Amino acid sequence: MYALALLLALVLGSAAAHKLIARPRLARATGRLLHVNEPLALPAMLAAAAIEAAAAIALLIPATQSLGAVIALMLWLGYAVALHLAHLRGDDSFDCGCNFGKSRKGIDRFTRLRPVGLGLLAMLVILYPGAPDVIAPFAALALFIMYLAAAELAALPSLSRSIAR
Repeated sequence: MYALALLLALVLGSAAAHKLIARPRLARATGRLLHVNEPLALPAMLAAAAIEAAAAIALLIPATQSLGAVIALMLWLGYAVALHLAHLRGDDSFDCGCNFGKSRKGIDRFTRLRPVGLGLLAMLVILYPGAPDVIAPFAALALFIMYLAAAELAALPSLSRSIAR
């Protein structure tokens, strides 16, 4: 299970870095999701990046792995709620900043379910914390690459929409 903790640390660390690198884009997305103006959205986004970074670091240390997973679970549940509320109010056609590239599809089903799935993985780490081993970093890296590939595939326009145009 340590590989799973490393995977979650990679996801959280890359998300935190993404928020720092693409600050203007993600501040706008945060403002839209939280229904606040950009001057208030920027500190909220930076706070989320700090929490992601702290959870990622905690997941790397066996003694704090469960704490990191709990923080990650709470964070992903918060993201899931914010995304779902945006969808319910019909405000889901914007780029939520959930991918590294700009999304043209808005907040689709994959985007809304991704934090739920990540939260379920965090629950596994909470229930079954693991000790470091030699294979874990390689397994985590392979899983992270598959995670990124799934996000890229989900961002592609659907074939039925492409044919209809």
